[in-house]
Amino acid sequence: MTVVTVPPPSPNLALNQLVDQRRAEGVSLVHLAFGEARLPVLPQLAEQLALGAARAAYGPVAGAESVRRAVAGYFTRRRLPTEADRVVVAPGSKPLLMALQLVIPGDVLLPRPAWNTYAPQAVYAGKKVFGVPIPTECGGVPAPGALRETIRRARATGADPRLLVLTLPDNPTGTLAPPAVIRELCALARAEDLLIISDEIYRDIVHDPGTTGFLSPAEVAPERTVVTSGLSKTLGLGGWRIGVARFPQGDTGELLRDAVLTAAGEIWSTLAGPMQQVAEYAFAEPPEIVARMRASARLHGAVARAVHRIAVEAGAACRPPTGGFYVYPDFEPLRDLLAGRKVTDSASLAGRLLEVSGMVVLAGHLLGDDPHALRFKAATSLLYGNEQQQEEALRADDPTRLPHIAGELARIAEGFARLKGAA
Repeated sequence: MTVVTVPPPSPNLALNQLVDQRRAEGVSLVHLAFGEARLPVLPQLAEQLALGAARAAYGPVAGAESVRRAVAGYFTRRRLPTEADRVVVAPGSKPLLMALQLVIPGDVLLPRPAWNTYAPQAVYAGKKVFGVPIPTECGGVPAPGALRETIRRARATGADPRLLVLTLPDNPTGTLAPPAVIRELCALARAEDLLIISDEIYRDIVHDPGTTGFLSPAEVAPERTVVTSGLSKTLGLGGWRIGVARFPQGDTGELLRDAVLTAAGEIWSTLAGPMQQVAEYAFAEPPEIVARMRASARLHGAVARAVHRIAVEAGAACRPPTGGFYVYPDFEPLRDLLAGRKVTDSASLAGRLLEVSGMVVLAGHLLGDDPHALRFKAATSLLYGNEQQQEEALRADDPTRLPHIAGELARIAEGFARLKGAA
């Protein structure tokens, strides 16, 4: 008899099913669990999609040269000089990350916590996963000292950590690692011969680029860094599935790119032609694309900071968000109080928030965090309302004062109050 091994359901799938069940029961929820950008589609992008409808041929696995040139230009404008032959496009960044897990040998080092897809992909690829605590000031990267110690211990047990995955800015904490930390990690990667995947899908959602410096590992250790990105977060095109990867120059980069293309030919063949039309246009960054990205970064920043303020006022510790659309509260300061409400770990915290407060969050242990910690991820981009309300929010000087967003923020504050209330 053939035995089929069924992996555990993803947290996204399980939460979606729970949310659908509660809504079917008529329960009103504040949904903060998933990282969907929730932005209206720019009309110019819809026009490009229609123009590309006739592109029905398969095309090259790496993507048409014209779209790869546009992506190369995008990276070059961000201090990462790139040639088109170093670029691969794909149906989303997830397949690219999976292909990289498949072709890069050795085990994987992740920040703890980290986006909930990284670890399962590594396990599917047959790798061991080592979570490394993040620094006090930011997420998306391991603390350098803890990383060095984790590598030493892993090798002492016979493991072979070879791949370091970073997220800049971070999902789930909504923070960006400062340049000094990136330089220290790149020096450590060279000393320990690690390859780096820098997931920069949130790069264009730094809330205040003038005061928050962005340094890519590909600027510091270009010979060993693959950069991944896409259009799901910056332009709200999650359902269109457009992802890109930039491979380093030199023999290592060429070998990695060729190996990823070999895997891609068996997994996804090529990015859909109409989406390549969209990608070529978007990555060329005409004025309306630049304006939308700036407006979305302002919106994401304003609402994330508002949720951060509410969490801190409720008694949580929380890193101030500087990029993306997440906050990651830690209710450890209220542990004694919450223990009286039978909240003792991340699972019971998320459960009480749902049952008592009608708030759906992603518990920290589902992101690789310490299960006993009182932490969770809140995706603030889910508060913008319907498409018309999203447009209004993008144009508003202070979107948090709009009635539909202010109402959701008030419900979050009330939800945290109920969390601490009588059992």
